[in-house]
Amino acid sequence: MNRPIKFLGLAASPRRNGNSTILLKEALRGAADAGADTELLLLNSYRFSGCLACDGCFKDGECVVNDDMQVIYKKILEADRLALAAPIFSMGLCSQAKAMIDRTQRFWSTRFILKRDVIPDKDRRPPRKGIFISVAGSGHKKVFDGALQVAKYFFLMLEAQFAGEYCYHEIDRKGDILNHPAILKEVYQAGYNLAGSTASLS
Repeated sequence: MNRPIKFLGLAASPRRNGNSTILLKEALRGAADAGADTELLLLNSYRFSGCLACDGCFKDGECVVNDDMQVIYKKILEADRLALAAPIFSMGLCSQAKAMIDRTQRFWSTRFILKRDVIPDKDRRPPRKGIFISVAGSGHKKVFDGALQVAKYFFLMLEAQFAGEYCYHEIDRKGDILNHPAILKEVYQAGYNLAGSTASLS
C-alpha cells in the first residue's frame, strides 16, 4: 500500500510568522504540491530545556529529560524529509534552534557511542534528506558560516543527507521576505524538488 512521504518543517524563529517561517511554509507548500504529507512544527510553541550534558543518553540512546522534546523526537524520527528554518542571531543560529539541536545529542550517542542506527528500519524507507533555510539582517558574506556547520551536523546526526541551503542576506524586519517573490519561488521549488522524486512510497 502506498503512502505519501512525511515532510517535517522545523520553524525555529521566535516570531510566530517570521521571515524564515514564511520561507519554510513556502517549502512545505511546494512539498505538498509534489504529493508529500507535510507538517509545520513551531519550536516556540514547545517547552524544553537545553542539553544538561548528563550523559544519560549514553546508556540506551534515549534522552532522560521528560519535556516537550519527547514529542519533537518522535516527529523527527518519523519524517522522511526535514527542513530546518532558523534566523541568524549574533552570527549564529537563534537560541530556539540551537537548544533543539543540542538536545538531539541522544542521536549522536546512538550513532557514535552505542554504534547503532538512528533509523533502525532505514532499509525499508527512502534515504532521509534535509535542507536548511535561513535569513540574516546582515550583509556580511560569512554570516551564515557558523549556522551552516551546525545545521549540517544536525542532519548528520539524524542520518539525513544534507540536500541544500537556502540562506538570504539583508532580510530583517518582520515581513521583509514578502518583498522578494523570486526567493519565495526558489524555496517553494526546493520543497517541491525535495519531495517530488519519491512523493509516493510503497
